This record gives sequence, C-alpha cells and structure tokens, in this order.
Amino acid sequence: MKKENVKILGIESSCDETAVSIVEVNKSDKGKILSNIVFSQIDEHSPFGGVVPEIASRSHVETLSPLIDQALEEACLKIEEIDGVAATSGPGLIGGLIVGLTTAKGIALGLNIPLIGVNHLEGHALTPILTNNISPPYILLLVSGGHTQLIMVKSIGQYYQIGTTIDDAAGEAFDKAAKFLNIGYPGGPALENLAKKGNNKKYNFPRPLHNSNECNFSFSGLKTSLIREAKKIEPINNRTLADLAASYQEAIIDCIKIKSEKAIRKILRENQNTEIQYFVASGGVASNKAIRDSLTVLANKHKMKFIAPPMKFCTDNAAMIAWVGGLRLLRGQKDKLNIPARARWSLEEMRI
Repeated sequence: MKKENVKILGIESSCDETAVSIVEVNKSDKGKILSNIVFSQIDEHSPFGGVVPEIASRSHVETLSPLIDQALEEACLKIEEIDGVAATSGPGLIGGLIVGLTTAKGIALGLNIPLIGVNHLEGHALTPILTNNISPPYILLLVSGGHTQLIMVKSIGQYYQIGTTIDDAAGEAFDKAAKFLNIGYPGGPALENLAKKGNNKKYNFPRPLHNSNECNFSFSGLKTSLIREAKKIEPINNRTLADLAASYQEAIIDCIKIKSEKAIRKILRENQNTEIQYFVASGGVASNKAIRDSLTVLANKHKMKFIAPPMKFCTDNAAMIAWVGGLRLLRGQKDKLNIPARARWSLEEMRI
C-alpha cells in the first residue's frame, strides 16, 4: 500500500454488540478515531441471563446498515472516501461473524476497495497502541468473556502466548456467578458493583493452580466453590450476597495477579536484553476497577507501567477492528472476498 495514511471502516459483530467505526491510520503506526458507534443488545438478552446467538445475529442484521450511515456522518465522510473495510472474521459466534463479514464483503466489492478480515483478539491486543500511544514490546493480559491469556507482544504481528485458561475464562466466571446469584445482567458489572458493598475476606474461596509454576489459569473450580458455599447459607440476604460477591471477585483477582506475576518474571528473565516498559490489560474484564488497581500495584512492583485502554475501548468495539485493518493494509495485507468466518482463531496464528 503506497498511501501514507488510510481511512478504514471497521465492523465488529462477533458477539452481542453491533459496532461500526472509522479510523485513520498512518505508516508511523499512529491512528485517529474519526467515529465510533456501538449498539448494545443488553435489553434483548437480559431476560435470558446470557447471550442468545440467534437473537444476536438478527439484531446485527437489523442495526448494522444504519450504524454504518451514522459512523460516516459522524466522521464527516462519504463512503466513497473510505480506503478499505475491515470486519471481525473470528473468533466469535458464527452467525454474528457472518453478518458483519458479509456486509464488509459487499462494501469492498461495490467500492472496489480492499477487504481485511481481522482477528478479534488482535484487535484487543493492539488497542493500547491506538488509545494509550505506547509501542511494543509489552506484556499483555487479554481478559474477556471468552478468553483469558497472557501474551508477549514483541511487535505488531509477533505474539507469543505464555499462559491461557484451561477451562472457563475470567469473564465467564463473573457471568456464571452473577447468573447463579441472580444479581442482574450483564453479570460482570453487576457482580463488580455488588462486591463494593461486601467484605472480600468473609469467604475463603480457592485460588486454582496457584502453586503451579505454569502461567495457565483455571476458574471452573472457583465457580463451583461459590455455588456450594451459597447453597449452605440459603436463604441469602443482601449482606451475605455482597460478601459472597466481594470474596469471589477477590479470588478471581488473586488468580489473575498470581499468574500475571509468574508471566512477568518469566518474560523479563528470558528477555534481559530487551526493555519492556509496560504491563497491559485489554478486553472487557479489564474495565473492572478492582482488577486495574491490583495490576497497577503488580506492575509498579516490577518497575513497569500498567496500561489499560479507556473503559469504552476495553469492551467490544469496531475502532480496534478498523485500527488493525489499517495496520495490516499499510503492510500490504488484504483478504480475498471468500475469506471465511471462524468461530475459533488463535492470536498466535496472526504472526506476520
């Protein structure tokens, strides 16, 4: 790509939020967000206590086209001024992915512009470069509803997984607990808010794999422990509910902190000749303030700076998709119109 900068239309539809953004990206790996629109489906999924794939897909179909018009209007652009279109092609719910990717293919074909299929995880991984003006290398905790991973980001396109969850993701642990305790949807924010009112030392929940030298996580047993404890004290009053939430959240934070520290020590030991300034958290769960506060202390302990994107760019958004699309397009990468949607797609497969 010979242009010095490109304007990319990004589409995100991997789960229960329909998002469209336009980001201008230059060859110095800097970006400017021209518009960022997110339509949340919380009200549609709330009665079911979780995401219903069919409802999510139908909502993407109904809302995507108006959101594209809105994003263009906010950016003061005509669609003919777009240099490329990027869409999440995985991982995620296959129905939602197909809606977004098919729309992007139609735009690319109609305007004869490049199409870039973006890995959702790479979007989260590279968001801090866009929003916080940092540069690799950095150590990344990617923590969301579907993923919990520790990654060494050596450069754009160079990712090395240090640890991952062997069962549930941290976000799942929050959501499933919130659903069991019947405290509201979406579960993560509901449990975080309730935990502020409770005693985080009241119940001693386990910290799975804390004695293991590996950097892998496990949250399934923690969730089971919460259910067993709650059943012992039924009926549960508001005070008890807050104490359960606070103690449970504290256990999740400890699990994250313990494994993050192991990863930091391992990476710093193996990269002694490389200056690594940042410990970064990205993904929806990184918007949890208690987790941010704990990781800030951890980073400071290792003479690193803790970085997390602004809250609205931790959760799913299309700015991160447009951003990665622009970075890849300026590196000469684009996809054919037959690129498939992929329910599973690891970040390490994205190495350039």
